[in-house]
Amino acid sequence: MSSRALRRLRGKQRGQEAIDIGGLLADPNEEVADLEEEAQDGVLQPVAKNSRKSSKKNKTQKNVNNIYELICDADNETERCPTDEEAGVRLGEPEDQENKEKSDIGQTEKAPRLVESSIDKVNSGDKTSKRKKKKKKKKATAEDPQQEEGVGDDLDALLETIEKTNGLSHQSGPCGTSDNRPVLYVEHRNLNPETELKRYFGARAVLGDQRARTRQRQFHRSTWMTAPKDTWPRFSRPGISMSLQESREGLQYFTFVHNRDYQQVQFKFLDAVESMDPNNIVALLQLNPYHVDSLLQLSDVCRIQEDQEMARDLVERALYSFECAFHPVFSLTSGTSRLDYLRPENRAFYLALYKHMMFLEKRGCPRTALEYCKLILSLDPENDPLCMLLMVDFLSLRSREYTFLIRLYEEWEGHRNLSQLPNFALSVALSYYHQSLQDELTPEECARLKQKADDLLQDALIMFPGVLMPLLDLCAVQPDSAVSSHSFFGPKSQIWQPPALNELLSLYVGRCHILWKEGRVLLWLEGNVREVLRRVDSKDPLVEDYENKRKIRYQSAPRNIHRHVILSEIKGATAALPLEVTTQPVMGFDPLPPLDSVISYTRPNRGVQGPTMTRRWPGQAVSSTKRLTGSWQL
Repeated sequence: MSSRALRRLRGKQRGQEAIDIGGLLADPNEEVADLEEEAQDGVLQPVAKNSRKSSKKNKTQKNVNNIYELICDADNETERCPTDEEAGVRLGEPEDQENKEKSDIGQTEKAPRLVESSIDKVNSGDKTSKRKKKKKKKKATAEDPQQEEGVGDDLDALLETIEKTNGLSHQSGPCGTSDNRPVLYVEHRNLNPETELKRYFGARAVLGDQRARTRQRQFHRSTWMTAPKDTWPRFSRPGISMSLQESREGLQYFTFVHNRDYQQVQFKFLDAVESMDPNNIVALLQLNPYHVDSLLQLSDVCRIQEDQEMARDLVERALYSFECAFHPVFSLTSGTSRLDYLRPENRAFYLALYKHMMFLEKRGCPRTALEYCKLILSLDPENDPLCMLLMVDFLSLRSREYTFLIRLYEEWEGHRNLSQLPNFALSVALSYYHQSLQDELTPEECARLKQKADDLLQDALIMFPGVLMPLLDLCAVQPDSAVSSHSFFGPKSQIWQPPALNELLSLYVGRCHILWKEGRVLLWLEGNVREVLRRVDSKDPLVEDYENKRKIRYQSAPRNIHRHVILSEIKGATAALPLEVTTQPVMGFDPLPPLDSVISYTRPNRGVQGPTMTRRWPGQAVSSTKRLTGSWQL
């Protein structure tokens, strides 16, 4: 054998000193004798201290002698950390095998043979460790696809568990709010409609191939309400900013501010509106793609012309422009940020939120729409400029957030008299009824909730008898002759009711009649109607008391209710509007502005006055509206 092969065999390189091979085993003759005695007794004793020392010394020597063992030990150093006893046993086993082999071979074996046996053992140990690693890798790779499938399949289950823990299910907490949170607390994740769509259809159906497009997506600012799209024009500051006016009693009052350039664009927008040609607004948006009022006005035009996708996209772009202008302290979720509707700069934000909410409700996302309704209401809960209290009950019932509606009613009844609104009087009773049908409740609790629902519904029918017949008519239900011929629910109840009450009842019936079409709900309504007739025939004093209240109240509705009816576009409700509202021009970008508006800048006087507005634009019929001409890109 050549000297080079001997050096490789001994782990020796050029320039290295001779290695003391005799130190690998301490006195092998004595150890072989001891092992033979233990084998004869049939008992394997623990390794002695001397053998531990020799094994440690042996281990250190092996680490020095074999380069490959150094590499393997460096890889496996973090994986194996045995205790002292385990190390003694594990180090004792190879010693026994070595001694047995040496006893079979004889004590006349030369030193190179000892080195060969040690190298073979190290290599065999490396092979076994590599096999174990390969098995672990195979198991991991076999489990990965199963885990991925499990994540995809169990996503709905995970969302349900998250909802239960956070109180988002329709049987538990109200809208994700616990008792220590404000009733109008808004959660960021509920502002995203994909959260609700994933719960209905699964993540794979909602996301689709969006993950593959993320690499090609441009960098955009992170927002909560809307996600910027690649088809939108490149965003540049349109000239809107937000300033903090004051902070008092734990509330922060903000307002949007228009710079000089934006004011000039705003004046051009007013000229385009007066021209009655939507193509002028399109031309203005081509130069200023993030002008908010132009986006909202053109969205109405597209919706009238049945281009729902473009209308929704324009509203989302307006919201994105607003969100990029938020003040760092402004919070969507805390419920402590206020925006004054008296300032014209703030009204576009209210209208953008409202239009976005309506698109979400029509899209089939009532839970997300409810979150936006709470957001609008939290911006000015005292004045409620868009009268969202007429909408919050409908969205709560649609999204099955019964607990939230009941909590809002109980907390605000004392200072807002919500029971005087027909929508709350009827919807809260319906919420108690749906709660009584839950399987998790005890029979006593179900009976208590059912009785509460019956009492509230009977009170609502006695207070608002004119709601029954229009409601049954839209539900396609033929009432009993005993009900239709009775004077309490007959045509007389609708003729003699005050005009403001007629407006509220028409709004509720036109919007919420779909909630009463369920079979068991109609049976429940029928039973309570018969009980109300019995109480009326028996001269219940509550009937006369409520009749006197109807005559005194509901003589005239405030301006925010008229504004809400105009935005709702429900035919029966808009037909009930008073003449002082229908005879004045109503602009889509600012319907019924407050009479005491706070004006920060005024439009300059022009030499040539444009045509005066004598009708609503763009809410008029499509045939009388100029259509968008040519191919245009927004």
